[in-house]
Amino acid sequence: MDLPIKGDVAIWLAVLFGFAFGVFLQKGRVTDYNVIVRQFLLKDFTVIKVMLTAVIVGGLGVLALHSAGYANFHIKSADMLGMIIGSAIFGIGMVVYGYCPGTGVAAIGSGSIHALIGAAGMLAGGMLYAFSYPWVKENVLTVASLGKVRLPDITGVPDIAWFALLIIIALPLFRALERRSL
Repeated sequence: MDLPIKGDVAIWLAVLFGFAFGVFLQKGRVTDYNVIVRQFLLKDFTVIKVMLTAVIVGGLGVLALHSAGYANFHIKSADMLGMIIGSAIFGIGMVVYGYCPGTGVAAIGSGSIHALIGAAGMLAGGMLYAFSYPWVKENVLTVASLGKVRLPDITGVPDIAWFALLIIIALPLFRALERRSL
């Protein structure tokens, strides 16, 4: 992002917002191992509701910052095979660990010892990926790569229309999940 705030103030603001994000994760109960396990058992939909809300609010915030000229999009390559493999590994890791990386760190911040121990697995996985990256880049990321594209680029549908569609889908989904959770 290209915010007009630079240097130490920007770093302290990043720390403040990171802390606030952890507090919101805690208040949303997604740092609770049992809430995440119940999500995978399809008994508690707190995680999906919190994450979908974060995607909508965060995405609209980034879109507003970009529209105001305070942020630029830094598009990563859409390497489809890498995304499929990576999301499968992420999903397996989340089921085994009971946290995603963000909720795991927030759980550590709230005193969870088992989250702290599981973080070693995240670090080991990150190191394994770093060491294997040259091979992955050559043999995996080149398969079904779409390049640096976004949905609006591929479809011609503007950003705001994608968010409107997401909200239109999210509202009845929230209602249905709320009924199912009761």
